[in-house]
Amino acid sequence: MSEQPTGAALRPTKTLGFQSFALALMRIAIGWHFLYEGVVKLLDPNWTSAGYLQAATGPAAEFFQQLAADPRMLAIVDELNIWGLILIGGCLILGLLARLAALGGVVLLALYYFSQPPLFAAAQPAVAEGHYLLVNKNLVELLALAVLVVFPAGTFGLDGLLFARRRRGKAAAGSGDAAGRTHAEAAAPPGRLSRREILASLTGVPVAGAFALAVLKRHGWESHEEKQLAAKLEGGKVTQVDALTAPTKTFDFATLDDLKGKVPTGKIGDVTLSRVILGGNLIGGWAHARDLIYVSKLVKAYHNQWKIFETFKLAEACGVNTILTNPLLCEVINEYWKSEGGKIQFISDCGGKDVLEMIQKSIDNGACACYIQGGVADKLVADGDFDTVAKGLELIRSNGLPAGIGAHKLATVQACVEQGFQPDFWMKTLHQTNYWSATPEPQHDNIWCEEPEETVAYMRDRKEPWIAFKTLAAGAIQPKVGFKYAFQSGADFICVGMYDFQIVEDVNLALDLLDGKLDRQRQWYA
Repeated sequence: MSEQPTGAALRPTKTLGFQSFALALMRIAIGWHFLYEGVVKLLDPNWTSAGYLQAATGPAAEFFQQLAADPRMLAIVDELNIWGLILIGGCLILGLLARLAALGGVVLLALYYFSQPPLFAAAQPAVAEGHYLLVNKNLVELLALAVLVVFPAGTFGLDGLLFARRRRGKAAAGSGDAAGRTHAEAAAPPGRLSRREILASLTGVPVAGAFALAVLKRHGWESHEEKQLAAKLEGGKVTQVDALTAPTKTFDFATLDDLKGKVPTGKIGDVTLSRVILGGNLIGGWAHARDLIYVSKLVKAYHNQWKIFETFKLAEACGVNTILTNPLLCEVINEYWKSEGGKIQFISDCGGKDVLEMIQKSIDNGACACYIQGGVADKLVADGDFDTVAKGLELIRSNGLPAGIGAHKLATVQACVEQGFQPDFWMKTLHQTNYWSATPEPQHDNIWCEEPEETVAYMRDRKEPWIAFKTLAAGAIQPKVGFKYAFQSGADFICVGMYDFQIVEDVNLALDLLDGKLDRQRQWYA
């Protein structure tokens, strides 16, 4: 009579089961990450790895940059990247050929890691999730997948169905007793899987279903019950969420299908800028909403990182190649370049307590041009601190970037000209003051160009490019009125804060104006 195994002898088998389950959880989590990255890129017709490859650093940088420079190779790299992520992610979730999928993930992550390794060179601009030295998220995930290559991680997956029967058949042939086997395994007929083994093998299937549902929800799908609830809220009219462009389809707005063309460009120095520049205030949460105290928080809640990236992509698709932003938001754009392969460039308005520090931060984070922020320049000039203005222009130019001066007050521009400053461009507010809330009391945040006609007359003789901003008085003036006034008054570019659902319509309006006959007395200087 064979001796029955004691509890101590069985304990290692039980522990091994928990270890297998923990490995399966890690496998599924990484698989979810891979699969979603691949699906998002597949659904985005504008996605390309070009920006990521062009930003490559380290010993292999030249190789990756050559891939980005060759359109045919880039197309192949993009397809391999998308479908590699999808296939590896799907197999990891389902536990299908798990070791092979993990090995493929190791190779893919190694390419990511060596394209931009966090080595000992000068500090790179910080991306949104943190700072790295030698070890970054790609390397951590790579090592986790290496563990899945070495240890069996398909027990709780479809690999169990593929290989468990073969293993049980061999085990049955090598041993006639049930020692060391679980009760369910011993009870199952020889060569067949137990119900517990089958259920364990299907662990990834409901996760795959949950993934599909999550993706659909993320991109606007509604269940029948949700539609019914929406119908009640809309007084019997069923609405459908369209998360890519606007809250509901009952909200009428232009889409890319309505786009008439791409925004024309001009140049400041060696930098090519779209005539319409995306304003950064709405994305940063500076809404200038008069006395409506909740609007800035509402704007920030709307513009999560995903929505910001969607807005950037839509702007680029319309030919808007530049955003004007604050140095504090540089890292968001850096992350957009790295994670989405975007190309939108940014002009940085450099203000704060230390103007020179903000200029350096902007330069270090990849600004295409910098200028001394309008409110800050107004104060510097009012205080007679022209030395800081001069140092700021010199710092920007010494780094090879166009240098500008901003102003809300015409007196600021005039004083800088009298001091002999010749910036590469001016950032000057311009809007009419015939809207109903345009009252100039200091306590009201509702007027930014108090002398529009005098500004137009003075800027007519300036030969430096002029970017006009606050052209809609922070949403108080209709674009068809504000755009026309700015371009006819001599602005070479206009900077406009736009939500994603406004971009196509505003671009079409600008195209109609620029393609038509403008009653413009100032010549184009860019």
